[in-house]
Amino acid sequence: MAKFATIAEYAASLPESQRRITDRLLPLIESASPGTGAVWHGHPVWSFGSAPGKSPVCFIKAYGGHVTFGFWRGQEITDPSGRLEAGARAMASVKLRAVEDIDAELFVDWLNQARELEK
Repeated sequence: MAKFATIAEYAASLPESQRRITDRLLPLIESASPGTGAVWHGHPVWSFGSAPGKSPVCFIKAYGGHVTFGFWRGQEITDPSGRLEAGARAMASVKLRAVEDIDAELFVDWLNQARELEK
């Protein structure tokens, strides 16, 4: 697995279709200010703690055919859309296969809820 020093390096390494997704998703995450972003365990993670992975909030991770956008406490997020899929522990995420899968208003709402959970 390649190692990346920054989120920008991670995003730049992706195939074009996934890079278009991250190019749209990253500004949404940054604008909702869910914490400090860093590459942790090989992919971008945003945390409220003093170091990457301390009080993690959300992440993105590219797979072969999609980009996952997820939350550590995602199962606690109110999701009337039903798009968040439960994962391990309290996590939940959504698989993004195209830029059109990104609903800016919905995703910012999720990010705001995730931020509130950490207060």
